[in-house]
Amino acid sequence: MRVAIHQGPVDALPDAVRAAGADLVVTAEMATTGYHIGARTHELAEPADGPTAAKMSALAKETGVALAYGYPEADGSRVYNSVQLVDATGRLANYRKTHLFGDLDKAWFTPGDEPVVQADVAGVRVGLLICYDVEFPELVRAHALAGTELLVVPTALMSPYEVVADTVVPARAYESQLFVAYANRCDVERELTYCGRSCVVAPTGAVLTRAGSGPALVTAEVTREALAASRLENTHLADRRPELYRGTTA
Repeated sequence: MRVAIHQGPVDALPDAVRAAGADLVVTAEMATTGYHIGARTHELAEPADGPTAAKMSALAKETGVALAYGYPEADGSRVYNSVQLVDATGRLANYRKTHLFGDLDKAWFTPGDEPVVQADVAGVRVGLLICYDVEFPELVRAHALAGTELLVVPTALMSPYEVVADTVVPARAYESQLFVAYANRCDVERELTYCGRSCVVAPTGAVLTRAGSGPALVTAEVTREALAASRLENTHLADRRPELYRGTTA
Protein backbone atom coordinates (compact mmCIF):
# COMPACT_ATOMS: atom_id res chain seq x y z
CA MET A 1 0.00 0.00 0.00
CA ARG A 2 1.13 3.54 -0.71
CA VAL A 3 -0.01 5.95 2.00
CA ALA A 4 0.12 9.72 1.63
CA ILE A 5 -0.23 12.50 4.18
CA HIS A 6 -1.76 15.78 3.09
CA GLN A 7 -0.32 18.48 5.37
CA GLY A 8 -2.23 21.50 4.18
CA PRO A 9 -5.63 23.21 3.81
CA VAL A 10 -8.69 21.11 3.10
CA ASP A 11 -9.55 23.07 -0.04
CA ALA A 12 -6.32 21.73 -1.58
CA LEU A 13 -7.22 18.14 -0.71
CA PRO A 14 -8.88 17.13 -4.00
CA ASP A 15 -5.82 18.11 -6.04
CA ALA A 16 -3.54 16.42 -3.50
CA VAL A 17 -5.53 13.19 -3.67
CA ARG A 18 -5.39 13.18 -7.47
CA ALA A 19 -1.63 13.86 -7.43
CA ALA A 20 -0.60 11.50 -4.64
CA GLY A 21 -0.64 8.20 -6.51
CA ALA A 22 -1.61 6.62 -3.20
CA ASP A 23 -4.05 4.00 -1.94
CA LEU A 24 -4.81 6.06 1.18
CA VAL A 25 -4.53 9.79 1.90
CA VAL A 26 -4.60 11.00 5.51
CA THR A 27 -5.48 14.53 6.62
CA ALA A 28 -5.03 16.33 9.94
CA GLU A 29 -7.21 16.50 13.04
CA MET A 30 -10.35 18.58 12.42
CA ALA A 31 -9.12 19.14 8.88
CA THR A 32 -12.56 20.00 7.52
CA THR A 33 -13.29 22.90 9.88
CA GLY A 34 -10.17 23.96 11.79
CA TYR A 35 -9.38 22.85 15.33
CA HIS A 36 -9.09 25.93 17.55
CA ILE A 37 -12.46 27.38 16.56
CA GLY A 38 -14.31 27.62 19.89
CA ALA A 39 -18.12 27.69 19.72
CA ARG A 40 -17.99 27.21 15.96
CA THR A 41 -17.09 23.59 16.72
CA HIS A 42 -20.73 22.90 17.59
CA GLU A 43 -22.04 25.09 14.79
CA LEU A 44 -20.03 23.19 12.18
CA ALA A 45 -20.43 19.68 13.60
CA GLU A 46 -22.40 17.22 11.51
CA PRO A 47 -23.36 13.54 11.65
CA ALA A 48 -20.96 10.86 10.50
CA ASP A 49 -23.14 10.39 7.41
CA GLY A 50 -23.57 14.11 6.79
CA PRO A 51 -22.65 16.36 3.83
CA THR A 52 -18.89 16.19 4.46
CA ALA A 53 -18.99 12.38 4.43
CA ALA A 54 -20.88 12.50 1.13
CA LYS A 55 -18.31 14.91 -0.34
CA MET A 56 -15.34 12.84 0.82
CA SER A 57 -16.94 9.60 -0.36
CA ALA A 58 -17.55 11.15 -3.78
CA LEU A 59 -13.88 12.17 -3.99
CA ALA A 60 -12.82 8.65 -2.99
CA LYS A 61 -15.13 7.14 -5.60
CA GLU A 62 -13.87 9.50 -8.30
CA THR A 63 -10.19 8.82 -7.60
CA GLY A 64 -10.25 5.28 -6.23
CA VAL A 65 -8.27 6.56 -3.21
CA ALA A 66 -9.30 5.94 0.41
CA LEU A 67 -9.40 9.01 2.66
CA ALA A 68 -9.03 9.46 6.41
CA TYR A 69 -10.14 12.91 7.50
CA GLY A 70 -10.66 14.67 10.82
CA TYR A 71 -13.95 16.45 11.53
CA PRO A 72 -16.35 17.43 14.37
CA GLU A 73 -19.04 14.75 14.63
CA ALA A 74 -22.52 15.58 15.91
CA ASP A 75 -24.50 12.80 17.55
CA GLY A 76 -27.62 14.14 19.21
CA SER A 77 -26.56 16.80 21.71
CA ARG A 78 -22.98 15.54 21.81
CA VAL A 79 -20.03 16.50 19.63
CA TYR A 80 -17.02 14.25 19.17
CA ASN A 81 -13.55 14.95 17.78
CA SER A 82 -13.60 12.26 15.10
CA VAL A 83 -11.79 10.77 12.14
CA GLN A 84 -13.65 8.99 9.39
CA LEU A 85 -12.25 6.55 6.85
CA VAL A 86 -13.97 6.29 3.46
CA ASP A 87 -13.18 4.61 0.16
CA ALA A 88 -14.85 4.13 -3.21
CA THR A 89 -17.50 1.92 -1.62
CA GLY A 90 -18.46 4.48 1.03
CA ARG A 91 -17.84 4.85 4.76
CA LEU A 92 -15.53 2.21 6.28
CA ALA A 93 -14.90 3.30 9.87
CA ASN A 94 -15.40 6.19 12.27
CA TYR A 95 -13.34 6.80 15.43
CA ARG A 96 -14.03 9.26 18.25
CA LYS A 97 -11.03 10.66 20.13
CA THR A 98 -10.82 8.92 23.50
CA HIS A 99 -8.17 11.04 25.27
CA LEU A 100 -9.11 14.72 25.27
CA PHE A 101 -6.26 17.24 25.45
CA GLY A 102 -6.60 20.23 27.76
CA ASP A 103 -9.33 22.84 27.71
CA LEU A 104 -9.44 23.00 23.91
CA ASP A 105 -10.83 19.48 23.69
CA LYS A 106 -12.63 19.24 27.01
CA ALA A 107 -14.63 22.44 26.50
CA TRP A 108 -16.25 21.27 23.26
CA PHE A 109 -16.05 17.49 22.89
CA THR A 110 -17.35 14.34 24.51
CA PRO A 111 -14.68 11.62 24.77
CA GLY A 112 -15.21 8.47 22.74
CA ASP A 113 -15.27 5.11 24.48
CA GLU A 114 -14.23 2.68 21.74
CA PRO A 115 -10.43 2.30 21.88
CA VAL A 116 -9.79 0.20 18.78
CA VAL A 117 -11.51 0.99 15.48
CA GLN A 118 -10.20 -0.69 12.32
CA ALA A 119 -10.91 -1.33 8.63
CA ASP A 120 -9.10 -2.94 5.72
CA VAL A 121 -7.61 -0.77 2.96
CA ALA A 122 -5.67 -2.28 0.04
CA GLY A 123 -5.05 -5.46 2.00
CA VAL A 124 -3.70 -3.67 5.10
CA ARG A 125 -5.46 -3.54 8.46
CA VAL A 126 -5.79 0.17 9.29
CA GLY A 127 -6.46 1.44 12.82
CA LEU A 128 -7.52 4.96 13.80
CA LEU A 129 -6.41 7.27 16.63
CA ILE A 130 -6.35 11.06 16.99
CA CYS A 131 -3.48 13.27 18.20
CA TYR A 132 -3.12 12.98 22.01
CA ASP A 133 -4.29 9.35 21.84
CA VAL A 134 -0.95 8.24 20.38
CA GLU A 135 0.87 9.55 23.45
CA PHE A 136 -0.66 6.71 25.49
CA PRO A 137 1.36 3.52 24.86
CA GLU A 138 -1.45 1.34 26.21
CA LEU A 139 -3.75 2.45 23.42
CA VAL A 140 -1.20 1.87 20.66
CA ARG A 141 -0.38 -1.56 22.10
CA ALA A 142 -4.09 -2.41 22.14
CA HIS A 143 -4.12 -1.72 18.41
CA ALA A 144 -1.11 -3.93 17.80
CA LEU A 145 -2.65 -6.79 19.76
CA ALA A 146 -5.92 -6.39 17.84
CA GLY A 147 -4.13 -6.73 14.50
CA THR A 148 -3.63 -3.14 13.37
CA GLU A 149 -0.82 -2.98 10.81
CA LEU A 150 -1.00 0.73 9.92
CA LEU A 151 -2.04 3.18 12.63
CA VAL A 152 -3.46 6.40 11.17
CA VAL A 153 -3.24 9.44 13.48
CA PRO A 154 -4.67 12.80 12.37
CA THR A 155 -3.29 15.42 14.74
CA ALA A 156 -3.09 19.11 15.62
CA LEU A 157 0.32 19.28 17.27
CA MET A 158 1.49 22.76 18.08
CA SER A 159 4.89 24.22 18.92
CA PRO A 160 6.80 23.70 21.19
CA TYR A 161 5.79 20.02 21.32
CA GLU A 162 7.75 18.80 18.31
CA VAL A 163 9.15 16.04 20.53
CA VAL A 164 5.91 14.11 19.95
CA ALA A 165 6.34 14.02 16.18
CA ASP A 166 10.11 13.52 16.31
CA THR A 167 10.53 11.10 19.23
CA VAL A 168 7.26 9.75 20.63
CA VAL A 169 5.70 8.63 17.35
CA PRO A 170 8.77 6.63 16.18
CA ALA A 171 8.95 5.07 19.66
CA ARG A 172 5.30 4.00 19.46
CA ALA A 173 5.84 2.41 16.05
CA TYR A 174 8.89 0.51 17.29
CA GLU A 175 7.65 -0.67 20.67
CA SER A 176 4.32 -1.90 19.28
CA GLN A 177 5.65 -3.05 15.92
CA LEU A 178 3.31 -1.35 13.48
CA PHE A 179 3.43 1.41 10.87
CA VAL A 180 2.25 4.87 11.95
CA ALA A 181 1.00 7.63 9.65
CA TYR A 182 0.98 10.84 11.72
CA ALA A 183 -0.76 13.71 9.89
CA ASN A 184 -0.36 17.15 11.44
CA ARG A 185 -1.57 20.66 10.71
CA CYS A 186 0.83 23.41 9.63
CA ASP A 187 -1.30 26.54 9.95
CA VAL A 188 -1.89 29.16 12.65
CA GLU A 189 -5.12 29.50 14.65
CA ARG A 190 -5.22 32.41 17.08
CA GLU A 191 -2.37 31.84 19.56
CA LEU A 192 -1.56 28.35 18.27
CA THR A 193 1.12 27.63 15.68
CA TYR A 194 0.98 24.05 14.43
CA CYS A 195 4.40 22.59 13.77
CA GLY A 196 3.80 20.26 10.80
CA ARG A 197 6.41 17.48 10.75
CA SER A 198 3.89 14.89 9.57
CA CYS A 199 5.53 11.51 9.10
CA VAL A 200 5.15 7.86 8.20
CA VAL A 201 7.19 5.62 10.48
CA ALA A 202 8.07 1.95 9.98
CA PRO A 203 7.85 -0.67 12.75
CA THR A 204 11.65 -0.57 12.86
CA GLY A 205 11.37 3.03 14.08
CA ALA A 206 12.75 4.34 10.78
CA VAL A 207 11.08 7.51 9.50
CA LEU A 208 10.09 6.68 5.92
CA THR A 209 9.03 10.21 5.06
CA ARG A 210 8.62 13.49 6.92
CA ALA A 211 7.17 16.87 6.02
CA GLY A 212 8.61 20.18 7.12
CA SER A 213 6.75 23.04 8.76
CA GLY A 214 4.73 24.13 5.71
CA PRO A 215 2.15 22.66 3.33
CA ALA A 216 3.31 19.33 1.91
CA LEU A 217 2.23 16.04 0.42
CA VAL A 218 4.44 13.13 1.50
CA THR A 219 4.14 9.44 0.63
CA ALA A 220 5.58 6.11 1.73
CA GLU A 221 5.17 2.40 1.06
CA VAL A 222 3.58 0.23 3.74
CA THR A 223 3.72 -3.53 3.22
CA ARG A 224 2.75 -6.55 5.27
CA GLU A 225 6.04 -8.17 4.25
CA ALA A 226 8.06 -5.37 5.85
CA LEU A 227 5.94 -5.60 8.97
CA ALA A 228 6.45 -9.36 9.24
CA ALA A 229 10.21 -8.97 8.77
CA SER A 230 10.40 -6.32 11.47
CA ARG A 231 8.42 -8.45 13.91
CA LEU A 232 10.82 -11.34 13.36
CA GLU A 233 13.77 -9.09 14.15
CA ASN A 234 12.13 -7.00 16.89
CA THR A 235 10.21 -9.46 19.04
CA HIS A 236 8.52 -7.11 21.51
CA LEU A 237 5.03 -8.51 20.92
CA ALA A 238 6.12 -12.15 21.05
CA ASP A 239 8.17 -11.58 24.21
CA ARG A 240 5.43 -9.96 26.26
CA ARG A 241 4.57 -11.49 29.66
CA PRO A 242 0.98 -10.34 30.24
CA GLU A 243 0.76 -12.23 33.54
CA LEU A 244 3.17 -9.66 35.00
CA TYR A 245 1.19 -6.63 33.83
CA ARG A 246 -2.31 -7.39 35.07
CA GLY A 247 -3.49 -4.69 37.43
CA THR A 248 -0.72 -2.25 36.50
CA THR A 249 -2.63 -0.19 33.94
CA ALA A 250 -5.58 0.94 36.08
